[in-house]
This record gives sequence, C-alpha cells and structure tokens, in this order.
Amino acid sequence: MSDMQAKFEAAVANSKKLTERPDNATLLKIYALYKQASAGDNAEKKPGFGDMVGRAKWDAWNGFKGTSSQDAMQQYIDLIESLS
Repeated sequence: MSDMQAKFEAAVANSKKLTERPDNATLLKIYALYKQASAGDNAEKKPGFGDMVGRAKWDAWNGFKGTSSQDAMQQYIDLIESLS
C-alpha cells in the first residue's frame, strides 16, 4: 500500500471523528473528493429533480471530473486535516 493510500485511509477514519459537523458545502466537498479518489470520474446517471440530495452529490462529484485519484486523495487529506 502506498504512503498516500495509508494517509487517505487515516483521513477517512478521522472524518468520522470530527468534533464539529461541517456545513453542507464542506460535506459535499468531502463526499466528492472521496468519490473522485476512490472511484475516479463520475460516470453515473444524473439523478432527477425529485432527488435533490442525490443531485447535489452528483454535481459536487462531477465538479472534480479530470482530477487524478492521487490529487483527490491529497485534497481530501488536506481538507480533513484543516477540519480536525
């Protein structure tokens, strides 16, 4: 396992132990960076207008399209560290 992968997994664990719940925009960014780092570019179908939460998540993840998984991991790690 690479050093980056280990740091990413530690950040994922730390994200569940944050003392304060981040605002919705930050939560969407955390979600999007996690998905981009772990699954790559969003290839899923965009949810319909009735699924506002699903749509927001899809849009957030799609915003990182083209970002490498390594870059997404580093941004995720930096974000979680800034919130800890």
